[in-house]
Amino acid sequence: MYDIKALYEAASVEDAIRLRLEHPEAQIIAGGSDVLVQMREGKRAGKELISIYGIDALRGVTMEPDGTICIGSLTSFSHITRDPIVQRYINVLGEAVDQVGSPQIRNIGTIGGNTCNGVTSADSASTLHALEAIVELTGKNGVRRIPIHDFYLKAGVVDLRGENGEIQTAIRIPKESYENTYGHYIKYGMRNAMEIASLGCSVNVRLSPDKQTIERCRIAYGVAGPVPMRAPSAEAIANGSRITEQMVTEFALAVLEDIRPRDSWRASKAFRQHIAVEMAQRALIRSIELAGGGIA
Repeated sequence: MYDIKALYEAASVEDAIRLRLEHPEAQIIAGGSDVLVQMREGKRAGKELISIYGIDALRGVTMEPDGTICIGSLTSFSHITRDPIVQRYINVLGEAVDQVGSPQIRNIGTIGGNTCNGVTSADSASTLHALEAIVELTGKNGVRRIPIHDFYLKAGVVDLRGENGEIQTAIRIPKESYENTYGHYIKYGMRNAMEIASLGCSVNVRLSPDKQTIERCRIAYGVAGPVPMRAPSAEAIANGSRITEQMVTEFALAVLEDIRPRDSWRASKAFRQHIAVEMAQRALIRSIELAGGGIA
């Protein structure tokens, strides 16, 4: 069923780096919910695999002394959704990954696998972009940390340097990106479960003490271009603005200046543009409500 040339199992991060350097053509596999499907379809037939699934040090969610939330790359979607740190500070991420596949996939699939797969439709990707996540990579030269928007190079390709034996070890959310911030994620698909997104939209806001003004807004999309992306034109309209119906409308329309959807069998470019505006408006309004505000 699976055409696998060889399987190597890493016992530690250091072991995984060694195996990467010894087998530069090998494919990293974590939970396998993406890689094994691709192999079954023949896309990665005959490949060597390096399994990092046994490295327990890469599991779990912690908060560092400076407030950074660190999510180990092997942390499953179901763990993220249930984690008390996530629920308290970045519940929008738990909300997003809870829409991945089925309960079985959410139990085995990992946040690292979801991002390293490099696809724009990954349910975690738009929310991690809106949260300005930092990707942690570890290789023979030590630890490298880069903003998530720099991690995605092009469709299906991420900045993971095999020549350095790198593996992704964590996703980090800085305190500045989530403190007093509330967000909402909307996924559009042709069905409610076991569906790849036709479009995903994630918004988060931080309101002024009187709840009348948006101090900070971030919006990001999946499937609105070849890689997940922010919509800076829309953010510029919301940031520092009083909350009004007109502002919300202008914010939503402004996303069309930044997104680059395409036609596919799942949805046309025109339809994606249409729902992108609607999703931006709905996600912003819901984020404002979660933050304790409302439309004036």
